[in-house]
Amino acid sequence: MSTIDDTIAAMARRARQAARAVARAGTEVKNAALLEIAAAITHEAEELCAENAKDLQAARAGGLPAAMIDRLTIGSGTIVGMAAGLREVAGLPDPVGSCGPTRVRPNGLEITRMRIPLGVIGIIYESRPNVTVDAAALCLKAGNAVLLRGGSEALHSNRALAAVIGRALAAAGLPPAAVQVVPTADRAAVNALLQQEEWIDLIIPRGGEELIRFVAANSKIPVLKHYKGVCHVYVDEGADLAMAEAVCFNAKVQRPGVCNAMETLLVHRAEAGRFLPAMAARFAGAGVELRGCPETCRILPGIVPAVDADWPAEYLDLILAVKVVSGMEAAIDHIAAYGSNHTEAIVTRDYERARRFVREVDSSVVLVNASTRFNDGGQLGLGAEIGISTSKLHAFGPMGLEELTTTKFIVLGSGQIRT
Repeated sequence: MSTIDDTIAAMARRARQAARAVARAGTEVKNAALLEIAAAITHEAEELCAENAKDLQAARAGGLPAAMIDRLTIGSGTIVGMAAGLREVAGLPDPVGSCGPTRVRPNGLEITRMRIPLGVIGIIYESRPNVTVDAAALCLKAGNAVLLRGGSEALHSNRALAAVIGRALAAAGLPPAAVQVVPTADRAAVNALLQQEEWIDLIIPRGGEELIRFVAANSKIPVLKHYKGVCHVYVDEGADLAMAEAVCFNAKVQRPGVCNAMETLLVHRAEAGRFLPAMAARFAGAGVELRGCPETCRILPGIVPAVDADWPAEYLDLILAVKVVSGMEAAIDHIAAYGSNHTEAIVTRDYERARRFVREVDSSVVLVNASTRFNDGGQLGLGAEIGISTSKLHAFGPMGLEELTTTKFIVLGSGQIRT
């Protein structure tokens, strides 16, 4: 067994032991730990920024894009944001130990289900040192231990954050091993992590489709994932076109490089002639390139004709596929054929069609008369999220504290025996 394999296996065993202590910790203890981490990050800001500077220097020397360097940077605003996020999670309701409705069986047994931690969670992610803190906060509040494997470009930053978090956990009376960062950039560490099924209960990859597919293909541990976000907005017959224009513009332009941005616009044929010219003019002003079906190209001469590869594409850019459809059934069929079970929206005035769209579209979040950009834990009232799952076991959609727990059955009796 290699040194890396030994290191990862030892970390996983320590995480399992730490998970038991965190699972037993009460809400007040966990909240105190989160507040201690927030204070420590603020106090150690200078050290964190100095370690981050090493990553930034290497990133610039390696020619990383400006957008990635921006995500990698820890500045004063980042420190404030991380501390605020920790305090926010501390203020959220604790799901651990909560119970659902009680059912009483004919024999008098009282049966309920109690929320419990998942155990040890492994998170594999790219860039963004703030993810290290967000993930640690959510996992701890839900009673779990966590093993974090960040991108090689953020190694110094993540190791420094792990050291600060570990000292804060010890000061709060929780084991530092509850939050561990894999201390090497060697890619073999990812493979080693994915083999620890005896000690790790769940793997959550966060990053590009290539990373997520690699993790899913090589893990012996259950994986919660979403490969990509091919999100649609359907503008229905009789829709409020001013509303539709505002929703579609926000869904595409507000932040085009994220997984809940609209990638394909579907428009009912009855509205296409009126809606598309005004919508296209607004998109043009924002620099959006349109790629249209033949009917869209007839209405909007001069745009790029769409090819087959455009319909399942996740552009993550100011590019939008546009298709005119004969009705809602055709829109739903298109989404079923090319969507990624992530986020879909309908703009409509028709209550029955809205209900049918919500019922029949198989995505983690389905919206009526609202932008796809609302598929986000904070926007949906979860307080924070650790990612968005498009697999249905065991969570579907944004994952907050409750999704980092599971349930066990609690059965209360008074001497019943089975006959």
